[in-house]
Amino acid sequence: MLILIGYLVVLGATLGGFMVAGGQPVLLLHVSEFIVIGGIAGGVLIIASPKKVLMDVIHGVMVAIKGGLPGRDDYLDLFKILYELFMTGKKSGLIALDEHVSNPENSAIFRKYPRFLANKHRLEFLCNGLKPIIDGKIKPDQLQPLLQAEIDTKEQEGHAPITVLQLVGDSLPGIGIVAAVLGIINTMSAIAEGPEAVGEKVAAALTGTFLGVLGAYGFVNPLANRIKFNEESETKYFQAMATAISSFARGLAPIMAIEIARRSLDASLVPPSDELEHALKAALAAK
Repeated sequence: MLILIGYLVVLGATLGGFMVAGGQPVLLLHVSEFIVIGGIAGGVLIIASPKKVLMDVIHGVMVAIKGGLPGRDDYLDLFKILYELFMTGKKSGLIALDEHVSNPENSAIFRKYPRFLANKHRLEFLCNGLKPIIDGKIKPDQLQPLLQAEIDTKEQEGHAPITVLQLVGDSLPGIGIVAAVLGIINTMSAIAEGPEAVGEKVAAALTGTFLGVLGAYGFVNPLANRIKFNEESETKYFQAMATAISSFARGLAPIMAIEIARRSLDASLVPPSDELEHALKAALAAK
């Protein structure tokens, strides 16, 4: 919602300043300029984006608008899941985790946390991170590089839509000039119609430049930056998960593995150590 408020502020300041100077907002409504700028910008986005990246752009924009980033409750659920899994592995052996990892939809642990279970990417990362130590196919000190490699791949994939949006944003001022030039060409053909007609067409042409610059610096580029912050937030979530899993694989006690992951995060995202420990033990007692 904050991004929508920001957009309203941008529009309000723009139109407000224009009206204070004596302008009328209706003068900016030149459909031809919107068609040219919107059409070319949309074409640039499609040309520059493979299908998956285009879908990631749409998803990133929706997340930016609607929210959905990992918050305090998401981290608390994650730490509870990890603690229950780690305690199960410690008490009954790592092989006991296989039923949860192989079929998480029917796992008594995962089903307690439907929000985590519904997130395919987070669920897959956790299960894939635990499988190598359950199968005994990897040494504990080799697990962290493996998990980090997967995080790096996710980070690269997450950066692709940002790059594409920045390209569109950087192109918009130039696209605005294209719209303005088309408007001037149209103006030249209407000189015989008199000053009033010429003035209207020049205003339309200048509106194209205005829309291109405003679209770039007031909308698209800030949106790309917001998506960048969102991707960084999601990466931190996976890094916290990887830290806890690799710490447990190296033989640390479950509570200490969680504590190391907790300390890698911003204090606003996780409860204090004592509060977290109480919540973890309460979750385990509720099994």
